[in-house]
Amino acid sequence: MTDLVKLSGPMLTPTSGPEKSLVVLLHGYGSDGRDLIALGQFWRDSFPDTMFVAPNAPHVCGGNPFGYEWFPLDLERDRTLSRLTGAETAHPIIDGFLADLWAQTGLGPADTILVGFSQGAMMALYTGLRLAEPLKGIVAFSGLIVAPEKLGAEIASKPPVLLIHGDMDDVVPVMGSEAALPKLIDLGVDAGLHISQGSGHTIAQDGLDAATAFLRKAI
Repeated sequence: MTDLVKLSGPMLTPTSGPEKSLVVLLHGYGSDGRDLIALGQFWRDSFPDTMFVAPNAPHVCGGNPFGYEWFPLDLERDRTLSRLTGAETAHPIIDGFLADLWAQTGLGPADTILVGFSQGAMMALYTGLRLAEPLKGIVAFSGLIVAPEKLGAEIASKPPVLLIHGDMDDVVPVMGSEAALPKLIDLGVDAGLHISQGSGHTIAQDGLDAATAFLRKAI
């Protein structure tokens, strides 16, 4: 078996003592863990028993050598097929990272929320819905379901999911989350959608507030 890439990135330990829950933050294409760990800094005081971890994706970004990518944007190939190939490749790497994190902390899927933005949101959904044991929850900012036609046969657990998207997103259009919602509900997932009006490919304040409420309910 080929050794998997080991992920690393910034981490915030709980302010109250030993961690009782985990929030794993998956950044977008061309970014890095330092970007999304800002969410952990925002949430840290509200969730003092939670550890926040924001790993860098496994590959230097082809479009930005100062950032990372979960998978390349292959503009020469069909975008849907390219995303599926990329997600299938990145999935076991994230699986391995989570397994190591759980072994180190003594926690597990039921103590963990996956949060992703853009390409990271795609990977949060792809990975989190295929884990044998359900996560505490998944928050997907500006994402979509990769290969939704395959999900019915491959879904292994059904954690609650919150989709958050800006209606003016011109990078990953809002239809990605709008299409994901009924698919998840049809599969029996407790899923919700928050649309930030007038917002582009970013995390708007009302979207952040919706995610905070989701975490508060889950944690």
